Amino acid sequence: MARERRPRALGVWFDGILAAELTARQPWEIYCRYTPDAAERWPGNAPVLSCSLPLSTRRQPASVFCDGLLPEAQTRQGLAERRNLPVTYTFDLLAAYGRDVAGALVISAEEPEPRRWSVEPYTADTLAEEVAGLPENPLAIHEDSELSLAGIQDKLLLVKMDDGGWGRPVHGHPTTHILKRDHPRFPGLIEAEADALRLARAVGLTTIDPVVEQIAGGPCLIVDRFDRERAQDGSIRRIHQEDLCQALGRDPRTQAGRGKYQDAGGPSLREAAELLGRYAADSGAQLAKLLQVVAFTVVVGNADAHGKNLALLHYAPEWVSLAPLYDTVPTVLWPDLRSRAAMSVNHMVNIEIISPDDLVAEARSWGYRAGIEVITDIIEQLGHLAASGAIIDPDGPTGRLVVARAKAMLNSPPH
Repeated sequence: MARERRPRALGVWFDGILAAELTARQPWEIYCRYTPDAAERWPGNAPVLSCSLPLSTRRQPASVFCDGLLPEAQTRQGLAERRNLPVTYTFDLLAAYGRDVAGALVISAEEPEPRRWSVEPYTADTLAEEVAGLPENPLAIHEDSELSLAGIQDKLLLVKMDDGGWGRPVHGHPTTHILKRDHPRFPGLIEAEADALRLARAVGLTTIDPVVEQIAGGPCLIVDRFDRERAQDGSIRRIHQEDLCQALGRDPRTQAGRGKYQDAGGPSLREAAELLGRYAADSGAQLAKLLQVVAFTVVVGNADAHGKNLALLHYAPEWVSLAPLYDTVPTVLWPDLRSRAAMSVNHMVNIEIISPDDLVAEARSWGYRAGIEVITDIIEQLGHLAASGAIIDPDGPTGRLVVARAKAMLNSPPH
């Protein structure tokens, strides 16, 4: 396939407004400039597109933010090969796949035309074929798909149909759900992720309602996208969001792909707190939620809560808030997965010995004066929910883990 001619500029459309333009000095060196319309509509320094790209009339480097809209590793390689592009050509990849990305942005060389959008319904058989083919065709991309999603797992982007069935998005139609296959090296991982999400939903830390279905001979996790809303007229509204690496301008590809972890230069909890202090409408409430998220992460044993797995919602162009929890997996259940915390808590990195006192000390390092009662309350809630059987199986791996960890944390001596 011949390589398509690179457009001179890509428009960044936000809620139907041309908010910015992207240009490239090199295909991997991208710059962003807000439009005069954006400058008139929103206050200066507002984090319209990203906390790392505050509203300004000057041209700003945007390579890291733009890279964060594309998949990582082999998934990105597959998308590049499909368009006969080098994997480093971020600008060209966004030109091909930028019409439905994470958040509210539509990236296109031409003004988006919702009239071109459509959905091709799946049958049970065609959906199974698509899922079975994910290892060879990441994101199940077709010539008319024009979509992207960050991450490295085998995923399929879906549209929930009015009749309850699933459909394939065409020409940038907004997607509503994400499907993940179980990991071949870590069987049971998606059931554990579903359990963790159910617990997070029960304590108010996510809006995601996970479902596990058997498709193509194996379990698949289907989650609703927290960056999409269904309006009363049935249309799908995109909600803007960015991950912490994008918000801080950190490139996760550094250090052989480990740049999303704090010990490799990735984001820290304190930096997340600083962003919330600067850009949240109610910083106190958001810091309290961040502390609850950290406590939850420790209790469920998720050592992979790195800068790509913590995100900020931009419900309004001027403000941010913590996004609902997603991609939260009890990694300590698998010896070959991480037990070293992706972000340290009070300088502690062994997630299995972090205590409530460490959580309080971490919050105080942000300038947030949390009492121990705030921490013990959510730990007790999680232990009770896991043991009750109302949310997850108390005899399953996640249930046993959370009950044991909650008990150990509540009985942990100060250090």
